[in-house]
Amino acid sequence: QVQLVESGGGLVQAGGSLRLSCAASRVTFSTYAMGWFRQAPGKERDFVSAISRSGGRTYFSDSVKGRFTISRDNAKNTVYLQMNSLKPEDTAVYYCAAKNAAYLTTQRKEYDYWGQGTQVTVSS
Repeated sequence: QVQLVESGGGLVQAGGSLRLSCAASRVTFSTYAMGWFRQAPGKERDFVSAISRSGGRTYFSDSVKGRFTISRDNAKNTVYLQMNSLKPEDTAVYYCAAKNAAYLTTQRKEYDYWGQGTQVTVSS
């Protein structure tokens, strides 16, 4: 059973930064594309960012492009989401997800495994 554990969430003021981590276990990490999603109260779980197996390709939603970066360390089985210039509308539970594929996808239903999420709250 693949296990994904997110960390790094918290409370931050608008304009601040946070770095989320997602550690994977029981998986050949380098064979999985990874994604980050977020879900605000009462809303759908939305795509945020994705990174290819090698880390050579990345993709971002328009709402975070230019503010967030995604990276991975395959030696540590970990994917990161660096979030800068945070806004109150970034407040959500952030989830990492894994897909055993070479391509990137923004589609939630295409991911095979999910973490439990980490709360990010941005105060105005």
